[in-house]
Amino acid sequence: MRTDRAEALRRPLERDPLAAGLAPDQLALLRRMPKAELHLHLDGSLRPATALELARERDLDAGMDIAEMAERLIGPEHATNQAELLLAFDLPIAILQDAESLTRVSHELVEDVATDGTRYVEIRWGPALHVERGLSLRDGIAAVVAGARTGTAAVSAGGGPGIVVRLIAVALRSHAPGLSVAVAREAARFLGDGLTGFDLAGGEAAFPDPRLHAEAFALARAAGLGITIHAGEWGGAAQVRRALAVEPARIAHGAPAVDDPALMAELRTRGITLDLCPTSNTQAGIFPSYAAHPLPRLVRAGVSATLNTDDRTVSALTLTGEYARARAALGLSMAELWRLDRHALEVAFLHDDEALRSRLLAEFDAFAASQADLTTAAGPA
Repeated sequence: MRTDRAEALRRPLERDPLAAGLAPDQLALLRRMPKAELHLHLDGSLRPATALELARERDLDAGMDIAEMAERLIGPEHATNQAELLLAFDLPIAILQDAESLTRVSHELVEDVATDGTRYVEIRWGPALHVERGLSLRDGIAAVVAGARTGTAAVSAGGGPGIVVRLIAVALRSHAPGLSVAVAREAARFLGDGLTGFDLAGGEAAFPDPRLHAEAFALARAAGLGITIHAGEWGGAAQVRRALAVEPARIAHGAPAVDDPALMAELRTRGITLDLCPTSNTQAGIFPSYAAHPLPRLVRAGVSATLNTDDRTVSALTLTGEYARARAALGLSMAELWRLDRHALEVAFLHDDEALRSRLLAEFDAFAASQADLTTAAGPA
């Protein structure tokens, strides 16, 4: 049992040991700060209560109560490796095999991130993982699109600034290249409905070469989808370098690039952004502790980066919490954190509406202009 991790879902940030010592005024500022998140997985971010209800309806609950469901959904604090951490996704994927469940959890995730002050979010998921009970790729994608739309509307109806949502379809390294092509083709049909990105994820150790899926990447790029790829969760800097073969605009994770100065230089030259997730990387055993994550070294070396949760439930984390940890445990200044946040809007897959990107940037800049801590020259705190 991992009751300490289940408790973390309810624990206030003030009691997060990784954010200990953060000044109350800085925590309050991080909570108020408009935020953008680019690396967030749908199936790693279910509400435990919803997961339990859906599991019971589908005879997948095995007699669990809410506490036991929370334990199933939360990954270990320090897994042996990525494969162990990925076990936390088995039950959510089993639950999410129909349009109703996909629409509901998509809607709820939009609401959840909005309550954390997120103004822009990109939610990603693997459509081909949700066809085991007869759901088609197209209908599964349509279900997530519908949930994102109704979730956005619900947030707007509740007052406040609202939220902008875009979606990223993920193909799997372990799947046949032809299936990845099918995912890319179906995803492209929804470009006008807020699906604006294409990703490749999954086990790098067994399937290290992303060029096996080159046709899918080419199709997605030609259709106008933004290209990203998971890399560096296994295999170190060499695996991050391999990802460059598919010419991504962004790399999901990629932190081991810090060990290769030439690679960092190439990332800078090519303007490739790393969508980093320190808590998730620590859970997966990529780094021995949160404090050992190279986020500060990467950004101070001029590598473009954003800060993200990866999986809100698997990591028992909010985006504000990730920012608080990066401030307290990694020593990034408030101005450095702000630059990560603003940069997320600059590189977001929002190419379907550049006017909207400009409005969001203006909104973020107006907030920062009233907060001296966010505009003070940044460096080591």
